[in-house]
Amino acid sequence: MKFDILTLFPEMFEPIKQSIIGRATEKNIIEINLINIRDFSKDKHKKVDDTPYGGGAGMLMRPDVVYDCYNSVKSNNSKLIYLSPQGNRLNQAKVEQLAKEEHLIVLCGHYEGIDQRVIDKIVDEEISIGDYVLTGGELPAMVLVDSVSRYVSGVLKENSISEESFSNGLLEYPQYTRPEVFEGIEVPEVLKSGHHKNIDNWRREQALKRTFEKRPELLEQAELSEKDKKFIKELKKDFKKKEEN
Repeated sequence: MKFDILTLFPEMFEPIKQSIIGRATEKNIIEINLINIRDFSKDKHKKVDDTPYGGGAGMLMRPDVVYDCYNSVKSNNSKLIYLSPQGNRLNQAKVEQLAKEEHLIVLCGHYEGIDQRVIDKIVDEEISIGDYVLTGGELPAMVLVDSVSRYVSGVLKENSISEESFSNGLLEYPQYTRPEVFEGIEVPEVLKSGHHKNIDNWRREQALKRTFEKRPELLEQAELSEKDKKFIKELKKDFKKKEEN
């Protein structure tokens, strides 16, 4: 998969060259290119912004500069994502959908935003990482690239993502490693039993319990068996008893 990131601050993207994503780029599983929008300014001072028509605070990125930058990397199968607080919220379903694309162009806004004309002309989808405003699109772009890359075939082992939070509609179960006893707290006995069916049952119940306690709204859309529903019913009874006491 190929990512072309259009940004005024390519130096901000050092973190995504590390760890799992860095190894994936070294193996040519994914390709990440940083394109400096400022390189496409025809102004002798490389200016990329100007004052908004109608007045107002701040500056806007010029449409011609952004358009020329986009044209330098677009392809027949590219999809352009603009990181914007007005966009659709990034979630697990969207991440997995984008991971099926061959070429993503990621546009990072800055200042007070980008001239609407170029947004209307080249943007395929606006995406937001949350209901808050940042100084630019670089941090959201890193979130997008990291989350999507993990679902590109070959970046991670398949079983590494199949049981993660949100992958099956639930939060992930708690996990433990050595030492067996830490600060007087022992690893749950079932995990040391070697009985795989019991371990799977325990993990499923813990995922349900954690989701019920932390993100109960997720249970409304999760695929639940009759056994799951019965377990959640008991959780609700216990919760009600605690509230009454």
